[in-house]
Amino acid sequence: MLDLLDLEDCIVTLDAMGCQKDIAKKVVEAKADYVFSLKGNQTTLHDDVRLYFESALDQPQLYNEILNHKTLEKGHGRIEKRYYYLTEEVSWLPQKSEWSDLKAIGAVRSIVEKSGKVSEEIRYFISSVTDVNVFANSVRSHWGIENCLHWCLDVNFREDFSRTRKDNSAENFAVIRHIALNILKQYPAKMSLARKRRKCQYDTEFMADVLLFAFA
Repeated sequence: MLDLLDLEDCIVTLDAMGCQKDIAKKVVEAKADYVFSLKGNQTTLHDDVRLYFESALDQPQLYNEILNHKTLEKGHGRIEKRYYYLTEEVSWLPQKSEWSDLKAIGAVRSIVEKSGKVSEEIRYFISSVTDVNVFANSVRSHWGIENCLHWCLDVNFREDFSRTRKDNSAENFAVIRHIALNILKQYPAKMSLARKRRKCQYDTEFMADVLLFAFA
């Protein structure tokens, strides 16, 4: 898919599943930057970055090279503070030469307070971006897209209530729901997505119009 996109001067953000060396290489060859989330699929790299930031947060006076940025968001009965950390000091990283244009590592610490309960999460990243504000905006935008898409799928297709589990059926139906959502969004009728979906159920002519508009 990356080969089909014009990525020049863009920033590609991917979850841990997409944190792959060949993908990073493709992004750089397309004259773009990347911010990739780290998790268990890159175990050693994830552990190295995690230990670095754990030490930096424990003894910040020893890590003057770390840039930081903070955001505060309130809404829907919750308060969320996010602390963004980014450093170009990656010369010590054993895997640096294996990743195209790897210039920085980052961490995002999220503290959420809702209904009197406080939860905390730290996520780690590798990046070709070296500006902490650009890094923060890229991570925040990625989560915003994910949350918006999940909300739309849940409201319009009740995805959270799906009990499809057998073999690959869950993934298959998820793909179908994504396609259906995109088709409904494209159709220019002045009505909500939920109403478009319902009308497709009982009005075959309307459903035909929606499909023809998407694939014409």
